[in-house]
Amino acid sequence: MLIKLYEKNMNQDDLEEIITILNDGGLIIYPTDTVYAIGCHALKERAIERICRIKEIDPRKNNLAIICRDLSEASEYAKIDNTIFKLMKKNLPGPFTFILNTHSKLPKIYRNRKEVGIRIPDNPITQEISRQLNAPLMTTSIPHDPKEDIEYRTDPELIEEKFRSVVDLVIDGGIGGVEGSTIVDCTGGEPWVIREGKDELEL
Repeated sequence: MLIKLYEKNMNQDDLEEIITILNDGGLIIYPTDTVYAIGCHALKERAIERICRIKEIDPRKNNLAIICRDLSEASEYAKIDNTIFKLMKKNLPGPFTFILNTHSKLPKIYRNRKEVGIRIPDNPITQEISRQLNAPLMTTSIPHDPKEDIEYRTDPELIEEKFRSVVDLVIDGGIGGVEGSTIVDCTGGEPWVIREGKDELEL
């Protein structure tokens, strides 16, 4: 199923359908400020396990990431000291993933690594879904075979054609990007960039 949402005039009925799917443990593909992502309600472990199988992610070896509506919500699920808070506030919303130590409020699947990625994308559609869900979204970029045309990562109609059998809904928010977020590891005291992405971190 494909639903088109416009950044400046989102249909409330469509948003309610998206929220219902997420609350029921469904998977969605949606736009962010970087690439199209696949996600689910971040507190529903079975849905997270489905995404891990689709992406061939081992949560014992790979960090998982969540989208929060704001820094206040992020602090419920990750340990954020004053220095990191100021850094995040300066760069978010934006195309960054901050790797932080987790709080016990997250399901066990995150606590295998004791770390979680925090995203607050600069995308009105993602922000509104996160706000209405009133919970974080587990998020990861859609699977991509390097042999395939890059359009499969950017065109929502092609994305829906490819992934309709494994997700419950694809949100068409326009043509997406191809460059991922900048990843900043904040688990060891001094933050350091472990992957350069769409934007440069402002210190």
